[in-house]
Amino acid sequence: MERLQESDPDKQPVTDEMRKALAAVDEKFDAKVAERKIFLTQTLATATANQDLQEVELIQKQISNEKARIEEERETAKDKIRNAG
Repeated sequence: MERLQESDPDKQPVTDEMRKALAAVDEKFDAKVAERKIFLTQTLATATANQDLQEVELIQKQISNEKARIEEERETAKDKIRNAG
């Protein structure tokens, strides 16, 4: 912990309020990921059952892209909280 403070002395310590806000962001974005994953998994199952290999590949890419996009949004929201403190 001390090494972290030494490497970036301008960083402010994380308060309990910030921890709660960060946890709320994690919870919100975990729900978003789960929601999209459920929807796209159902779509993937349909495409697989129909043996539509192109559609399966597109859906798999979409799952990956959406997860990355949501993770990026999560980090942006967390950075706002960290920088506001």
